[in-house]
Amino acid sequence: MSSNILLSLSGGLGLFLFGMTLMSEGIEKAAGAKLRNILELFTRNRFTGMIVGIIFTGIIQSSSACTVMVVSFVNSGLMSLYQAAGVIFGANIGTTVTSQLVSFNLSKIAPLFVLCGIIIVMFVKSESVKKIGDIILGFGVLFMGLSIMSSSMGQMREDPELVEFLSRLHNPVIAIILGMLVTAVIQSSSVTVSILLLMANQGLIGVGIVLYVILGCNIGACASATLASLSGKKDAKRAAMIHLLFNVIGTIIFFIILQFAEEPIISLLRKISADNGRLVANAHTLIKIFQVIILFPFSGLIVKLTYLLVPGEDKKVGYRDSFTLKYIGDKVVFNPATAVVDVIREIERMADLASENLNRAMNALITLDQDDIDEVYEVEKNINFLNHSITDYLVKINQTNLPIEDLRSIGALFHVVNDIERIGDHAENVADDAITRKEKGLNFSKEAQREMGQMLDKVNDIVRFSVEMFAKGKTEHMTHVSVLEDEIDNMEHRLQNAHIERLTKGECTPDAGMIFSDIVSGLERVADHAVNIAFAITESEEE
Repeated sequence: MSSNILLSLSGGLGLFLFGMTLMSEGIEKAAGAKLRNILELFTRNRFTGMIVGIIFTGIIQSSSACTVMVVSFVNSGLMSLYQAAGVIFGANIGTTVTSQLVSFNLSKIAPLFVLCGIIIVMFVKSESVKKIGDIILGFGVLFMGLSIMSSSMGQMREDPELVEFLSRLHNPVIAIILGMLVTAVIQSSSVTVSILLLMANQGLIGVGIVLYVILGCNIGACASATLASLSGKKDAKRAAMIHLLFNVIGTIIFFIILQFAEEPIISLLRKISADNGRLVANAHTLIKIFQVIILFPFSGLIVKLTYLLVPGEDKKVGYRDSFTLKYIGDKVVFNPATAVVDVIREIERMADLASENLNRAMNALITLDQDDIDEVYEVEKNINFLNHSITDYLVKINQTNLPIEDLRSIGALFHVVNDIERIGDHAENVADDAITRKEKGLNFSKEAQREMGQMLDKVNDIVRFSVEMFAKGKTEHMTHVSVLEDEIDNMEHRLQNAHIERLTKGECTPDAGMIFSDIVSGLERVADHAVNIAFAITESEEE
């Protein structure tokens, strides 16, 4: 093969890969958050999960991206393995959309797509529209790369040594291994099948052996999800194993069928295909559909098999565990489309710690229990650790290919982390007051204790409503939060006035009264932080 042909082929492949990546990432950034919500909402059973998997993968043009996202969902606990199985099965059908598009050969109008995409990217200011430009540009570049590869392969037919080498490729097992290795390196079965499609169109490879190479491509496509799962939890590894088992078992079944019915299958494919390129695309689609039909009834057994292949359970990380990240960090699966979801869950865990610590501190203020006081300070160290770790993680993911909607919420998440950390600081301040009270032997009147307890109850309510509104999107709490904010503000003024009355009547000592005033003011500020948390995301979206 001449160096010119090799360079031309490499350039075409590079354009094809770049175009596919640009198109896939553009779709993920433009609609990733919406697609993620669809994936989360409509996967309650395996059948609907399969349908969503087909549509989702058909849109983003990558079963690897879909499967990695599913693995990260399972890793975060947002999706069970049984739900993941349905989506993964569907993703295997959806991935054939790319080869179907390629088989229609839109290379002649590809320059038009490139021109339109470049105009949008260069001259439109809206980030959302720019991402649409990336999709259009990627689509055009993809087909220009195909055109270059197709032209190069036309010249390859004149190379007798290459033609002879390809004509010797008759061993089905070698063909499967070849397809598996090439796809594992490229990390896209769609790309490998598209190359096969062009080769078949140019007569460089026999139709019969192509079927076996496609089977190998299916196994090689599992590389991305398998690699992504290595840093994840046991269930993330099991989700990747579902993908691998589906393709390995499906390949074995179809391999056996081909040994007895290769000619009838090829004859059927020729009847429904206009040319060899369409035949390869149709073969890819039909193989996947066949595998899903055969294996879908046994998806539950495949899930159970993953527990045998990946035994054991992860160490449970509770929300109280010190200096440990549960949903983010180096020990979980990272995926841009689910990164913000994972951060929100970690922030929710931090909020639970801060809220519990505030109540512990208030209890210690009354009981003067030294163990509670010491624990307040220890938990505060953990809250500070989470504050720094989550902030660092937000900085890191802000530089990745996040969906546009998620990018808009990053600033709000920084503020929420800061507000929660400030709630933790207020708990520490209360513990300081408990120590002061203990050292000086100060006492609160029954009335003062009752008033602080009433205000704490309202603060607990507003914190709970606010965290649920932020973390779970429960906008129905908006009214509760607004009403509680007004009630707590009014209560703070009322209690401060009552406190002054007790001081003037001599019912309260100045030192105890100062602590009481600080506590009431601190609880009112905690409520203010809770309001900031509740409206952080909605205000970010409005901006």
